[in-house]
Amino acid sequence: MDAHFLPISRLRQVPSVAVVVDVMRAYTVAAWAFARGAEKIVLAESTADALALTARHPGWVALKDGPPAPGFDLVNSPGLLRSADLSGRTVVQKTTAGTVGALAVKHAPLVLCAGFVVAEATARVLRAGGYDEVTFVVTGEDGRADEDLACAEYIAHRATGPDTTAATATGPATETAGAPGATIGPATDITTAPGSTTDRATADRAAPYLRRAAASRAAVELATGIREGAHADDVALCLELDRFPFAMAATLEDGLMVLRPHTPH
Repeated sequence: MDAHFLPISRLRQVPSVAVVVDVMRAYTVAAWAFARGAEKIVLAESTADALALTARHPGWVALKDGPPAPGFDLVNSPGLLRSADLSGRTVVQKTTAGTVGALAVKHAPLVLCAGFVVAEATARVLRAGGYDEVTFVVTGEDGRADEDLACAEYIAHRATGPDTTAATATGPATETAGAPGATIGPATDITTAPGSTTDRATADRAAPYLRRAAASRAAVELATGIREGAHADDVALCLELDRFPFAMAATLEDGLMVLRPHTPH
């Protein structure tokens, strides 16, 4: 499998297969929303579009980055979302990077959205498809968010087989720059998620990627309270390897980019 790691700004053509990665926090939140019962997630172009959609569909709930805001029911935090009851609901999500990345490749035949919490399930979809070429959209910090790049590289590694090295890297997203001075403390311990079927060998292979994510700028800003609309457990929840058994696939439905859980065969 030939893997390309690109920021949103360097997407020049429609890829045949796109994996859109946003670890902290869009696609960790999306996975938690499905775990809490959401039927689907509509990826909105803007906050105004999100509010317009929920106005037209009173049963839908809106979610955005940052602090709570009028008209929005939820914020983009797995720690705050994990106790919500979303049974049968449609969530409208607008974030700074993750939703933007998915919308940038909305015409691709296959769009998967991912974080560490669905890494193995995403890799299984890629392995089963036997795709020759996959574009990983590294959404954060114009492709330089090390938590997203680390996750993309890990999924590519898993997609090529458990014991092989992944892929051809292209573009500025291959640069890595963890946050200076970041440390892995109690809130960012690298552990296998409760209920995960990940074995010890897989966890060990994932550890270097997870450590990079734990030392990233986003992790430091979340852990130190710089980013609003956050919970103290957000970083740890974003680093739970294979917490959920499903992948997440986005498709155009009636002009909207809709994300749904996808169980690999």
